[in-house]
Amino acid sequence: MMLASPVFGARMMPVRIRIVMAMVISALTIPLLPPMPVVELISFSAAGILFQQIIIGVSMGFIVQMVFQSLVVAGEAIANGMGLGFARMVDPANGVQVPVISQFLIVMATLLFVILNGHLLLIKLVISSFETLPVSSSGLSLPGIKAVVNWASQMFTGGLLIALPAVTALLVVNISMGVITRAAPQLNIFAVGFPLMILLGFVFLSATLPSIFAHFTRMLMESFEYMQQLLALR
Repeated sequence: MMLASPVFGARMMPVRIRIVMAMVISALTIPLLPPMPVVELISFSAAGILFQQIIIGVSMGFIVQMVFQSLVVAGEAIANGMGLGFARMVDPANGVQVPVISQFLIVMATLLFVILNGHLLLIKLVISSFETLPVSSSGLSLPGIKAVVNWASQMFTGGLLIALPAVTALLVVNISMGVITRAAPQLNIFAVGFPLMILLGFVFLSATLPSIFAHFTRMLMESFEYMQQLLALR
């Protein structure tokens, strides 16, 4: 979970801090755990149990991470509509280049995630997972793994829904400039259109920010509910 989830798994967080946090959470969780199966430390059974626990933790982090990646998809669509698809910067959380609009949305979403106590809810779900999915060699079932893979579609559908208002408005502006170009060919639309698209893009983005983060909050809550359903699939 510490490797795949947002905030905890961000590359900008030092590895030592992540290790210490994992050790602290583990130490606080041990007294709440049900009886553990007795297996030899170095055996195939122990390796199978360890593998299953890694899958469960990565799956939980992956589900929340897809919600954040939907903002990357939305930012990419909005930036391309504004003409800022070439303006990219390195995302410190993932270490990859993303459009500046995506980076802005990710930073704001991370702050909102912390304000909504999303990190605490994630830790709570990790602890409760030991009750619904006790430590054993069975772990997450095949339907549960399929459910995790199916959740990846939220990255695309959620991103398109988030970007739809701003992209639609920018498309209308593009069509309007095309009509103006046909009506007045002598007008240098490229000299006016490029800065106008950037200006109107920021106007539309600022106007749709409340709906963007309302949709993000809804998707985040849905991801936590989805995780609870996932833990019930044995």
